[in-house]
Amino acid sequence: MNVLVIGSGGREHALAWKLAASPRVTEVLVAPGNAGTANEAGCRNVELAVDDIDGLVRLAIGEGVALTVVGPEVPLVAGLVDRFREEGLHVFGPSAAAAQLEGSKAFAKDFLARHRIPTAGYAVFTEVEPALAYLHSRGAPIVVKADGLAAGKGVVVAQSVDEAVAAIDMVFGSLGAAGAEVVIEEFLRGEEASFFALCDGEHVLPLASAQDHKRAFDGDQGPNTGGMGTYSPAPVFTPAHEAFTMARIVRPTLSAMAAMGAPFRGILFVGLMIGPEGPKLIEFNARFGDPECQSLMVRLESDLLEGMLAALDGRLDTWAPLWSPDAAVTVVMATKGYPGTYPKGTVIEGTERATALPGIHLFHATTARDAAGHLTAQGGRTLSLTARAATLAQARAQAYAAARLITWPEGFYRTDIAAKAMEA
Repeated sequence: MNVLVIGSGGREHALAWKLAASPRVTEVLVAPGNAGTANEAGCRNVELAVDDIDGLVRLAIGEGVALTVVGPEVPLVAGLVDRFREEGLHVFGPSAAAAQLEGSKAFAKDFLARHRIPTAGYAVFTEVEPALAYLHSRGAPIVVKADGLAAGKGVVVAQSVDEAVAAIDMVFGSLGAAGAEVVIEEFLRGEEASFFALCDGEHVLPLASAQDHKRAFDGDQGPNTGGMGTYSPAPVFTPAHEAFTMARIVRPTLSAMAAMGAPFRGILFVGLMIGPEGPKLIEFNARFGDPECQSLMVRLESDLLEGMLAALDGRLDTWAPLWSPDAAVTVVMATKGYPGTYPKGTVIEGTERATALPGIHLFHATTARDAAGHLTAQGGRTLSLTARAATLAQARAQAYAAARLITWPEGFYRTDIAAKAMEA
């Protein structure tokens, strides 16, 4: 069968790579893809933007696509899944109504409060002055979030009132529709972890855990990003934490969404803070994380296609994913200046040397080839170097050995991915 993966990031490259390995897949189309997916065995890029829903529908029909997999959140929130289903096309991902769990932080927080799901205390504001008054009554540290989608950069963990004031001004002043409302949250202490579950609208299958590094620079310094590196599994997330998360967060969420007439089908990303009182929900995402997906895909030893089809057909009980006991570490290389302004078109060399190392997978994001055939960076986060090994220490060493072989003066990466886990 033909499969369509929508997106251009490292997550979508990892999904395309994994799906292409299925014996049932003839070809994986990637729209729009990147230079990495263009060279991936069994894959073919198609120049269509992720928000060109009409064009993507025509592509799926014209190419006889049996399954479409949506990588990023924007087309999910925009209703791509609903449109595909109206056309009788099989698509993996939640409806626009279900994707509100990610698309609107105000919706999600109100939902959590109604259903007594453990999370941080919060308040929602549509105007600056009441938001500032609430902030001054609470003090810092405190968390300021834009209500809508902001590419992972609409969250500020403010350590001072002045920083929180600036964050509120930023949300209302420069994020457009995403900043129509601001959510101000209690600061939770503990260690973050991500947990992923496969859902068919009624039933749920736990997958795996990971730990992301959101800040741009070493030591968790600098602005929030879409993610600068990850490792899986997350040692901080114990079997007891998984049982609690499934019982108190995931299953109540699925039941409540179904009761609302918006059953959640797809990947539920559960962002958690593991504190002294146990896990609390930081946020939901309606899809795999990036770069968490890269680490998960190299650990998954089962056929991903079969799992997705089982979720679509409501037969999750027939699929039991097999995970390698190995650890996986992903180091993200980004263009200097990210997540702010950065140049485009800079040349990257040495990827062949990096991928020649054992246990290394290189997943591209926003890369392209110039007229001379050079690999170039066309965005912020550009490459994900993912290593799998028997221990976290070995995987970490391999990922950084590969990163050092890449020549890219305009690029940077954090040097402390998984360092805290090594110290624990």
